[in-house]
Amino acid sequence: MAKVRTSDARKKDAREKIELGGLIVKAGLRYEKRALLLGLLIDATARIRGDEKERERLLAIGAEAFGHDPE
Repeated sequence: MAKVRTSDARKKDAREKIELGGLIVKAGLRYEKRALLLGLLIDATARIRGDEKERERLLAIGAEAFGHDPE
């Protein structure tokens, strides 16, 4: 039974990582260096933690991008 839970947790983790990678592709950053991607994320994290307006601005940009999905 523990093996099944471990397998399910690994599948869930893999699925989440695939989805997060898809966000990088959707943002047009597929071919950027990993260090740049991490730097962007760290910078954005710092900016949204102290600024609710910046958080909402970025949220609106993301929501609009998802709204233009051809799916």
